[in-house]
Amino acid sequence: MYKKLKHYTDTLNYELEKTAKVMKILGMQVMEKLNISLLLDEYVALDIISCHQGICQRDLAKLIIKDRANTGRILNSLEEKGLITRFVDTKNNRLVRKMAITESGYKMLKNINKKIESYISETKKVVSEEELDGLYNSLKKVRERFEELIELKI
Repeated sequence: MYKKLKHYTDTLNYELEKTAKVMKILGMQVMEKLNISLLLDEYVALDIISCHQGICQRDLAKLIIKDRANTGRILNSLEEKGLITRFVDTKNNRLVRKMAITESGYKMLKNINKKIESYISETKKVVSEEELDGLYNSLKKVRERFEELIELKI
């Protein structure tokens, strides 16, 4: 039951923030333990690029919630590793740099996903598939509502 607010630590905001931090630490440890040659942020960016071929840096930055400078560093690393390519295209009649995942990027992503699958499935041991679906939908709804209230300066 969601408690009446006595302390910040009694809020959904605190639980979400704490859970997100724990999940990030877990993700970084899993990447290291499995000898994956990407940082967690690089993996997330690569995964998003695989889903959104031709995405521009600004849109990617919004999806990974990083400023453009950090996003640029992530992209430079992925490009140096041959996992993405960047190219110039137009968007709203302006030249923009976009990116796409390479064949070796797809292979690496598939390999990483296979390696981390057992760690991701640990969640199913804690809550049922139905509860996971409900939690996912609820979190998405909360995030989308809060995104309307904030101004991301990316």
